[in-house]
Amino acid sequence: MTKVITIGSATMDVFVECDDANIVSVCSISKNSDFMSYPYGSKIDISTFSSNVGGGGVNTACNFGNLGFDTSAIFKIGNDFYADGILESFKNKKVNLSHIIQKDDTSTGFSVILVSFQGDRTVLAHRGANAEIKESEIDFKAIKEADFIYIAPLNGESNKVLEPIVEYAKEHDKKICFNAGTTSIKKGFQQLKKILESAHVVVMNKEEASMTTGIVVRPDTKTEKFSHDVIHVDIKSMLEKMKVKDYQIVVITDGSKGAYAYDGKKFYFCETYPSDVVSTLGAGDSFASTFCAALQRTNLDIGKSLMYGSVNSAAVVSKFGATEGLLTFEEIENCLKNRPEYTYLVV
Repeated sequence: MTKVITIGSATMDVFVECDDANIVSVCSISKNSDFMSYPYGSKIDISTFSSNVGGGGVNTACNFGNLGFDTSAIFKIGNDFYADGILESFKNKKVNLSHIIQKDDTSTGFSVILVSFQGDRTVLAHRGANAEIKESEIDFKAIKEADFIYIAPLNGESNKVLEPIVEYAKEHDKKICFNAGTTSIKKGFQQLKKILESAHVVVMNKEEASMTTGIVVRPDTKTEKFSHDVIHVDIKSMLEKMKVKDYQIVVITDGSKGAYAYDGKKFYFCETYPSDVVSTLGAGDSFASTFCAALQRTNLDIGKSLMYGSVNSAAVVSKFGATEGLLTFEEIENCLKNRPEYTYLVV
């Protein structure tokens, strides 16, 4: 059984939906921006409330375990009520927690997720222990024993452990799947390039890819034709710039519009798998980790792996909670069998 270890954040997430929330769109010549708004100075009734565990380290570990991998996780929590909730949630999950970091002198990460009537969300995040991981706290032996590692976004001071982890994994010939966070991206492309050069799979959303490459998707720019669909020339440029080594596969997700991939020879596009959207939290984690896992399942079939990621992501957004809707490989494959017209495009 393939051994994978995930490294990232762990949070307790509280989901809040209010009927009085509004979506305000602001347009300029270069971009469109949407904002969630509430009546100022008012007391607002909550229409829907729930809580669940989340964070990139937790979400991806749960997914890899559910997909049948021998999974371990490295994340940091405090010794508090929220930590108890996170640990309790793993009792029925197939994840080894012997490598996690728990300290009394810090608070566990906590997030309030404001859910819109459209199913999208705004996250108010208290990083807590997630931003305080130290190199001395990392169990590098666990990384050495794994077949590949999945690195979720590491924020704040925790970002300082990213380079030592990647260097160690590379020295021991471990495959690396890397989902960059804003802390890494803000250091600039030349600094981030050191990490990208060691990663076998790199996944970012369109906004992260734009920050990384400095390329903006211009609304007035033409697209280049696939056989039946299109890829924007600016997204193509992002993918080309992000791919810094021959052995890499780079992926850009674009929310409800789908996902793109590039292997140095061909570009791939996969539309979003249809689903009823309840909350988009965890969609990126489920997509990225499923894509990485599916590459092994499908013998490096990039287009099919995009489809697997889209199906699992669609299942997650159909429920509250970043890990509630996760599917097994068999369930994903049944979804694809039941919708034979769903496919990917390649050029």
